[in-house]
Amino acid sequence: MPWSTSWKKSPTAVLIALLVIHILAHIDRNILIGFSPQITQELQLSNAQYGFLSGGVWVLSFGVMAIFMGTLADRYSRTRVVAAGIAIWSVCTAASGFAQSFEQLVLARLLVASGEAALVPAALSLLAELFTQHRRGTAIGLFFVGIPVGVGLSFLIAGSYGAAQGWRGTFVALGILGVAIALPASLLKESRGQAAGERERGAPFLAQVKAVLAVLAGNRALQLTLAGFVLIHLLFAGLSFAQLWLVRERGLDPAGIARTIGVLQLAFGTLGSVAGGMLGDRFARKFAGGHAAFMVLLVALCGPLMIAFRLAPAGSALFYIGMCAGAFLPLALYGPANAVIQGLVPAHMRSTVAGFNMLLINLFAIALGNFALGFVSDRLAQGGAATPLTTVLLAADLLAVASGLLFWLAARSMRKSGLAPVSRDPMAVAH
Repeated sequence: MPWSTSWKKSPTAVLIALLVIHILAHIDRNILIGFSPQITQELQLSNAQYGFLSGGVWVLSFGVMAIFMGTLADRYSRTRVVAAGIAIWSVCTAASGFAQSFEQLVLARLLVASGEAALVPAALSLLAELFTQHRRGTAIGLFFVGIPVGVGLSFLIAGSYGAAQGWRGTFVALGILGVAIALPASLLKESRGQAAGERERGAPFLAQVKAVLAVLAGNRALQLTLAGFVLIHLLFAGLSFAQLWLVRERGLDPAGIARTIGVLQLAFGTLGSVAGGMLGDRFARKFAGGHAAFMVLLVALCGPLMIAFRLAPAGSALFYIGMCAGAFLPLALYGPANAVIQGLVPAHMRSTVAGFNMLLINLFAIALGNFALGFVSDRLAQGGAATPLTTVLLAADLLAVASGLLFWLAARSMRKSGLAPVSRDPMAVAH
């Protein structure tokens, strides 16, 4: 059997390949944040404009396109959808390096977001197929290691390679690397037809979206999990402003703090992804609604430390402990949260539901969250506030911690109704 059609026989290899692609996606997405002081100064961007670039752009393209890409992945070849996405976002990452104005950078980043929208819906569906229900959280958690590693590397690249090459040269180099990865990925084949022995395909776009909304309307645990997962992503909106906050209001060195954020995101975000997925799977085997209950525990442990981080003196032990907790928590929730979400929907809707989840996250947490943080901090500064970014970032942290209540209600709903994730698919590999 040719390698282009036998790749599903090696679930671990598929997971590793998807992880590498996910890392690249988050480097390309977050490299803008790593260069935030340089880009905002050179292009003379306000906080609101920067907030739109790092947030609003993604809902206008990434969030909306995620549903469309999800329906394509549920109906056609997931590997070809992913390969096309890599090519699009990589070419447009390179194009971002040539932007001479806010408007040009917005256009390039819109297209970067469109390409990246193809990856997660297709990847989650593949992992849910290839790994059993009892290992699914672990596999998904490992896939989402791509977020902290990508975020961490974006800051490290900005503080090291980018310091010598500049933000423009760095964007171009990353785009070339992505195109080189897209070419072999496009050769992998996957049939999503209706022939005997093959998995059921999703419906055409409008019918598929309607069916997904019907499933969502009838499942309270799914609703609460999605809502809580959206709230926790306000921590990523806060991360967009972390470097600006630490430089402007805490007096830290831009390059030095970029490296510090990068190392902590890399170390504790990775630890969160791995530990959250593995421990969540163990917890779920012993308790009704276990994944959701495990998420409540994580929020309860990390939330107070994150709040203390905003108020502690810069450089103190509590300051760094809280920063580590903020890097750990959101990634630790990815494995268990997505295991719940993927397990509560039929197999032929998984990519679409993942896309819908991404739309909610990008609309309410990333786009509106980033813009609101920038807009309100600008107004507070104009009103004479001494620490406007501290104020808005603390408010965002408190809202993120409120996700724990929603996860508790989801766990309660699952216990009361006896609701359990859909049993593993017949074709899932016991790996």
